[in-house]
Amino acid sequence: MKTSPRTSKGFTLVEIMIVVVIIGLLAAMAVPAFNKVRQSSQDKTVLSNLRQLSQAADTYYGDKGFSSVNSTDLVGSNSSQYVKAFTTVANETYTAVILQALPITASGIAGARTVTYSN
Repeated sequence: MKTSPRTSKGFTLVEIMIVVVIIGLLAAMAVPAFNKVRQSSQDKTVLSNLRQLSQAADTYYGDKGFSSVNSTDLVGSNSSQYVKAFTTVANETYTAVILQALPITASGIAGARTVTYSN
């Protein structure tokens, strides 16, 4: 009676370990790139919010004749407010009182960064 050599159809431990190491290396390269893109996206959104606040403040100054305004008076769904939709993206806080001809700042972006806009 003839017996054929036994063939295994599974993966060896070494092959599985190599695949795991390759996946780990790819993840180690992808995570910092993802974080950099996310940070850039958050900063651009915050800068857009600052531009909206600046434009709303300029309109407010022209309408009311004042040179300062609380940012809470500019943002909201009330028809007398100038910015209807305003979304925070990284738990940032904006300048509470906006003064004419001075920059507007958002601080605490993702707990660490600050972005300033001046027109």
